[in-house]
Amino acid sequence: MTRRYAKSSRGVVTSPHYLATAAGKAVLDAGGNAVEAALAVGATLCVVYPHMNSLGGDGFWLLSDQWGNLTGFDGAGPAGQAYTPAFYAGQGLGAIPARGPHAANTVAGLVSVWGAAHAFSRVQWGGRVPWRELLEPALGHAEQGFACSASQGDFLTQKWAELGGFDTLTDIYAPGGQPAPAGVTFRQPQLAESLRLLQRDGAEGFYRGELGRRVAQGLADAGSLLSADDLTAFNCRKVEPIGVRYRNGLAVNMPPPTQGLASLLILGQLDHFYLARHPHLSADYVHLVVEATKQAFRLRDRHVADPDHVAVPVAELLSPATTAGLADAIDVSRAAPWGKGVGPADTVWFGVVDAKGRAVSAIQSIYHEYGSGMVAGDTGILWQNRGASFSLDPRHVNVLKPGKRPFHTLNPAMYLENGRPRLVYGTMGGDGQPQTQAAVATRALDYRLPLPEVLDSPRWLLGRTWGQSSDTLKLEGRFAPEVFDELTRRGHTVERVEDYAQMMGHAGVIRALDDGTCEAASDPRSDGAAA
Repeated sequence: MTRRYAKSSRGVVTSPHYLATAAGKAVLDAGGNAVEAALAVGATLCVVYPHMNSLGGDGFWLLSDQWGNLTGFDGAGPAGQAYTPAFYAGQGLGAIPARGPHAANTVAGLVSVWGAAHAFSRVQWGGRVPWRELLEPALGHAEQGFACSASQGDFLTQKWAELGGFDTLTDIYAPGGQPAPAGVTFRQPQLAESLRLLQRDGAEGFYRGELGRRVAQGLADAGSLLSADDLTAFNCRKVEPIGVRYRNGLAVNMPPPTQGLASLLILGQLDHFYLARHPHLSADYVHLVVEATKQAFRLRDRHVADPDHVAVPVAELLSPATTAGLADAIDVSRAAPWGKGVGPADTVWFGVVDAKGRAVSAIQSIYHEYGSGMVAGDTGILWQNRGASFSLDPRHVNVLKPGKRPFHTLNPAMYLENGRPRLVYGTMGGDGQPQTQAAVATRALDYRLPLPEVLDSPRWLLGRTWGQSSDTLKLEGRFAPEVFDELTRRGHTVERVEDYAQMMGHAGVIRALDDGTCEAASDPRSDGAAA
């Protein structure tokens, strides 16, 4: 049986797929550090959860050493130089398509993050595990196969009308027109060959080597205008994480263009309430977090974009004065109006803490399930559609420009206490990410629930996420009937969804304990494990 909880003084790992967790555990067992273990986890996830992340996607990594020194790696790939609003207008399009060759309009930044993280590990954390060795578990699963997850085929079936016409995709994931069923041994020989090239040439090879040239040619053959020059010009960025005070510590996340600001704004508001006076399954608790979410999302949608192109007042928005003012504006008895969110995002989050207490919170994604639907030629690499989140409206904060990075739902989180990592946490799920992060953080910190209960407890979702198009307040059915009634009375448009609903995201959490041990948990809604 897959273990969803683990505790150790020698390091822990959690991820949404048990094979990826096993890869990370093996690195820790061999004396590797948190970054090295996370690289094995992330590479394996690109193979065993291909509908949610890929070498052709983006990624963000948040690192902390045992003393709370923070580092961020931003792998937001920019729009290709050929992609402009005028191009899409010339195609007769009023919006960027979510699928197809012109949805594959941004560079994939993830592999560059891996390369930068590995170099950082060697220089700063004394890492000694070779790059080639860290990719070996992923290569093995691509070449020899693994038991296909149910969600891989389910999501392709659900989105067949959008994806079924892309031969390079269906040849791999639905040979003969039938998505791979759960449990079947699923092999990806083309992806295995790409991983071999990546082992040989390093992360540089994805952008400026043989693999990069094959990727660019494959995208061109599919009809994308993303070029070899776009790939060659890219390097991920080392960035300064951002934070907000929460209780006795500091909640930290990634800066724009991610929505880490929104996740922190929610906690910054909640810090002005004594949450623990309300049971964590009560209408009072859900109402407060939802109302804080609405205000955070309004500010996010007004401000968050590529800071190279838009000035984002991060310090002002996270200031005690701003969060106190937002908290005062919450009506504890009545729901504020709510519009539309930003929509879906298929993603994987994973976390590692090593024996020295160094931590990695990492997230990687191809945006929608199966991304753009475009596979880059014979590389087996599925390309993201993150650039579909750009606007074509010149007045919009997230308007498309060549070289501009899109707004990102991705945001890995940590919580530091007494200058050390106390919580490492995150989730997948578009608009659901900041909300689930708030649930995880408050249930772990304010309510001090047992870690498995933090993730097992029923959750809610305001707005849309992957597989959903309605903007209601959705609650899992395990909430008591009176909670539904009371939230409806306060003005929320409430929708009951199934227990352990996939739309609530695949969360994970690691908590450092006072005795020097760490505990980790994985979400029962996922195929994950903790070790």
